[in-house]
Amino acid sequence: MLNFENSTKKATNLSLNAKVLEAARNMGMNLSQTVDTLLAEEVKRRYWEKWNEDNKEAIAAYNERVATDGIWGAKYRTFGKSLGDGREES
Repeated sequence: MLNFENSTKKATNLSLNAKVLEAARNMGMNLSQTVDTLLAEEVKRRYWEKWNEDNKEAIAAYNERVATDGIWGAKYRTFGKSLGDGREES
């Protein structure tokens, strides 16, 4: 899965807006850490967006099955009254 913790760093060159860069430096921002954090968040977002797109048929089929049949074992639960499909226990 996506785990970017405790990974090595690699030097790279970036082209950034000069005014934004100057403002960030004046604020004492750690540019490497800021870009690294924001890039990791964007990579994770895009990964899960693609995962959802790649698996949308399976997700739809599962949701349809739950809507039709409910959640397995729901009738044995000791909490809640829903059968997992929106219907109430009789």
